[in-house]
Amino acid sequence: MGAPDTELTRLTAAELAEKIHSREVSAVEVTRAHLDRISEVDADVHAFLHVAGEAAIEAATMVDEGLAAGVAPASPLAGVPLALKDVFTTSDMPTTAGSRMLEGWRPPYDATLTARLRAAGIPILGKTNMDEFAMGSSTEHSAYGVTHNPWDTTRVPGGSGGGSAAALAAFEAPLAIGTDTGGSIRQPAAFTGTVGAKPTYGGVSRYGLIACASSLDQGGPCARTVLDTALLHEVIAGHDPLDSTSIDQPVPAVVEAARRGATGDLRGLRIGVVRELGGEGYQPGVRASYDQALRQLEKLGAELVEVSCPHFEYGLAAYYLILPSEVSSNLARFDAMRYGLRVDKGASAEEVMAATREAGFGPEAKRRIILGTYALSSGYYDAYYGQAQKVRTLIARDFVTAFEQADVLVSPTTPTTAFPIGDKIDDPLAMYLNDLATIPTNLAGTAAMSVPSGLAEGLPVGLQVMAPALGEAVMYRVAAAYEAARNAAAGAPLINSVPEVRT
Repeated sequence: MGAPDTELTRLTAAELAEKIHSREVSAVEVTRAHLDRISEVDADVHAFLHVAGEAAIEAATMVDEGLAAGVAPASPLAGVPLALKDVFTTSDMPTTAGSRMLEGWRPPYDATLTARLRAAGIPILGKTNMDEFAMGSSTEHSAYGVTHNPWDTTRVPGGSGGGSAAALAAFEAPLAIGTDTGGSIRQPAAFTGTVGAKPTYGGVSRYGLIACASSLDQGGPCARTVLDTALLHEVIAGHDPLDSTSIDQPVPAVVEAARRGATGDLRGLRIGVVRELGGEGYQPGVRASYDQALRQLEKLGAELVEVSCPHFEYGLAAYYLILPSEVSSNLARFDAMRYGLRVDKGASAEEVMAATREAGFGPEAKRRIILGTYALSSGYYDAYYGQAQKVRTLIARDFVTAFEQADVLVSPTTPTTAFPIGDKIDDPLAMYLNDLATIPTNLAGTAAMSVPSGLAEGLPVGLQVMAPALGEAVMYRVAAAYEAARNAAAGAPLINSVPEVRT
């Protein structure tokens, strides 16, 4: 992007942490450098909805004072700043979930994930833009404007977590948090040449995460390297008694696995190539990048085995019945009576509620509420929602069978590269097809991540690595090995090729 590699905003989170903890640079210097970068480029990117500069500097100052006093860092990432998706509650800044319904709302409590970031000494730079209530694949459905892809500002950064991914790609933050309901971490990562991981369902607490679809939503780490993503993963993961779906098991050793993977040895591992993902309907450049990635994995010593997951082809249809049904239920809480927007039109509570929802929800939220309410309605529940849940079970069984044959599965993350802003906004089906390869993992509750795999027509492409439930360690090992090999072959990390956002 035209800046020297030694610039603080260009360093990885691991490199920044090492410099901060050795007191070569201060956490305040690092945080201020990223705040300056946000000031420089975010008018063109629009990754952030709220920048918390003063609070971030205060958090960084506390880290520096502790280090000066000889206190050990609170975590391996203490002092390294982060961008937080605006769907996690934060008591000291607004939480809008990208919706007018929550415009200006300041929650009375922190999400568990937010609290863990603070306890780890990670300064929060601010809240990032997103599709309203995490419903979308392009960040065009935000009530507060479109986020632009730093690789080409006429194109989308993916969604729903496009703000977090764009902040990473624009070097506005070295770390970010996203959520993944059907691919909302992995698809933006693929579109922006960054890394994003969806942990096993229940692996990261959902307490304080504003719900879209409760059986699918999962918070997760985003960064520019696999190691940085693993370091953040270990900070935010772990059991939380405040979340009834939280897994009471040790966090997989993902940092150790990422470091091991970077040595480039995948001998003894079986990698499943999913027959149903990556064929017809995939952009030629995406397919070419995927084929090259498979060859590279084989060179690293992995054994490639073809696996079939025959029910994956029904995943999209099942997902877009299950998700809207849960959306219909979850968004019913926005009734103009308790918190959030209230439009006082009409004499009755019903009229006020109707006027508020008309003004507060955007078109995509309304579309999914209507779809879900219909699917759950009397006479249609068994035919739609019930059948979709049966398909979900079949997809989960496909994964079980596949993981009997392979340690991890791979596919392209997305069928295409980032598309132009406005290109699919009026065609919901075309928009939904972006999640074709990512949805099965959410339906099954297993783990997956996207790692950059090259360029197609000058735009980033992602490789998806999928693992069994709580199998994140082997997933990170494979991703790190591939990342190291790809960087070595190309002579530099893919992110170094992103053009300057502003001249």
